[in-house]
Amino acid sequence: MSYTGSKESANAVKLMDPFGRHIDYLRLSVTDKCNMRCFYCLPPGFKNFEVPQHWLTFDEITRVVNAFTSLGVSRVRITGGEPLLRKDLPQLVTQLHNLPGLADLSLSTNAALLESSAIHLKQAGITRVNISLDSLKPNRFKKITGGSLKHTLKGLMAAKNANLKPVKINMLAMKGVNDDEFEDMVNFCIEHGFTLRFIEVMPMGSTGQGAASQYLDLQEVKKTLAKQFTLIPGMMPGGGPARYVQVDGTDLKIGFITPISQHFCETCNRVRLSVDGTLYLCLGNEHKFELRPLLREGISDQGLQEAVHQALALKPERHYFKEQPEKVVRFMSMTGG
Repeated sequence: MSYTGSKESANAVKLMDPFGRHIDYLRLSVTDKCNMRCFYCLPPGFKNFEVPQHWLTFDEITRVVNAFTSLGVSRVRITGGEPLLRKDLPQLVTQLHNLPGLADLSLSTNAALLESSAIHLKQAGITRVNISLDSLKPNRFKKITGGSLKHTLKGLMAAKNANLKPVKINMLAMKGVNDDEFEDMVNFCIEHGFTLRFIEVMPMGSTGQGAASQYLDLQEVKKTLAKQFTLIPGMMPGGGPARYVQVDGTDLKIGFITPISQHFCETCNRVRLSVDGTLYLCLGNEHKFELRPLLREGISDQGLQEAVHQALALKPERHYFKEQPEKVVRFMSMTGG
């Protein structure tokens, strides 16, 4: 399947939400399944995953992404679950990479399967990766994720060797779990030339409620790091919500993603497409729009663009993680990272 059009024409129209925010970033989930069981994401024994016949096909995904890029969306991040579990993922990457108007195609992964696929993903069109890494201690890593630190580190180094850059490490900051490792993670990222982002625990589903006791205000984490490192204002290209500093005397940039202590809703520029074709308009709300039925009823490309506009009309002004932590009942894996 091919799509035509110039990048100039594809980006001529800005996709706006009801609050005047320019939406130029799509998070695209290709599976809700994962090969790990991080306690803050999926409950033990969870098996209620979406059935494969409800998954959007690669051509359906490409049609949806083409509708977004035709409306000015220039950034797409492939997520999951664990996206590397989706068979033939490089094929989809190639299809998306060839769309006019798409300037940035990236991937979020736990990296456990990345060792054998990093170079293929790079060749297909992935330019950079975000990798979840909450601990550098093997036993603690296994307790948090159920997985193997060795496999994740091998995948991480494969991404580095494939020149997927920047490689961004996402570390969920958890009180009493990994709060003694922040300095070690900074030094690890300095050594390997990675970018580091700390993330606050969010109340997503029953797992999020259970993890609430591990919440850490990243303003305090920043103050703690400032005692060990000289932090200066920093900038990082991209469409995400992190606020950055740089460690003086190094190339390391550290981002702080603060959905609880300092929400960034006023600059939100993204929506999420789940594996079953549901558009979620806000990570912290239940506002959604179903695209799969329209696709399978034969909607036209123009009709699909109109549906995207209808969906954006539902985007709320902000989330209420702090005020109403019980509000979001779906798990993170259902939404896409």
